Amino acid sequence: MSENITSDITGRKIFFLYPTASVQNQIITELIQYEHEVYIAKDHTRLQRALKKYNDSIVYINIDEKMAEAEWEKWIAQVKTTLPNVSIGVFSSSSDEDLKNKYIDKLKITCGFMHLKLDMSKTIEKVLEVLKVEDAKRRRKYLRATVGNEKNTTMNMPFGGDYINGAIKDVSVVGIACVFEHDIELMKNSLYKDIQIRLQSMLIKVEAIVFGTRVNLGEKIHVLLFTQRIDPEVRVKIRKYIQTNLQHKMDNEIN
Repeated sequence: MSENITSDITGRKIFFLYPTASVQNQIITELIQYEHEVYIAKDHTRLQRALKKYNDSIVYINIDEKMAEAEWEKWIAQVKTTLPNVSIGVFSSSSDEDLKNKYIDKLKITCGFMHLKLDMSKTIEKVLEVLKVEDAKRRRKYLRATVGNEKNTTMNMPFGGDYINGAIKDVSVVGIACVFEHDIELMKNSLYKDIQIRLQSMLIKVEAIVFGTRVNLGEKIHVLLFTQRIDPEVRVKIRKYIQTNLQHKMDNEIN
């Protein structure tokens, strides 16, 4: 399956190359809450190689860092020539209109020239508008993190007059897939309250409805969907965990 076909289902990856602290703490943090798949990249050479694999990505570059202006022009031109489906935007503290026009008119960047000195709330709005035009999410609605053998990503819930522990297989803001320590039967559409979920250092409490059960490689996996009464702050925490999980996996390729 090609990357373009895959991204139609999973959405486009968004890389921020050499982002400033304010971009990381405000813009990236906000984009995560809009269910965008965002990564921080700190090595332009490794990122350029990774883009051959993720060739439908969106890249925002802080051109104030690492390389001179002429080198950034060359880097962008190379990416656009070899990977025409990659969309590029720029961040800079410069308010020079000639510089901005060069990137937009000559280098043909399509995701905007963003001024780092502007009000960040306005910049966030601009970036969100660009991502909507670029159809960044495609058909995907929610980000999901697949969990490996993380000791601190677990759950427990009341069952049969006691509490039963489980290991989380994947998580999104709409629910979890999990495997319990004992073989149990859960009735479809049954409601369970006081479910405790540990996502590394974060402990959250939810209620969920049983969506179904499947067997994969001998494991009985239960899918639980959170009710609409989930605390908005819980959603914030889940999205933060998902971004950290995805970033950790991507770091092997880009950083």
